[in-house]
Amino acid sequence: RVTRKQTTTLQAAKMKVTAILVALAAGASAFQPAVTGRQARAVVYSEPELGKGGMADTRDPEPFVNENDPRQSISEAPSFEEYLKQRAAEGN
Repeated sequence: RVTRKQTTTLQAAKMKVTAILVALAAGASAFQPAVTGRQARAVVYSEPELGKGGMADTRDPEPFVNENDPRQSISEAPSFEEYLKQRAAEGN
C-alpha cells in the first residue's frame, strides 16, 4: 500500500523531472542555427494588377482623359530626349 507521503514525493519527483526536461528542450533551441530570411524570388510581370481604387496599374500608360473626374486622367509623358533636355536645363 502506498502512503500519502509517498504519493506526494512521487508527484514532486515527476514535476522536477518534467521541469528539467522542459529546461533542456528550451536550452537546446539556443544552439540551433539562426533562421534566415526567405529566399529571394524573381518577380515576373505578366498582366496589370488592379491597384487601390480599382484601376489597373501599367508600366507605360497611354494618355487618358476622364471627362467625369480629371484627377483620374493620365497626361502624355515626355519622350526620353525631352526629359534629358529638361533635366539639363534645370541644372541637375
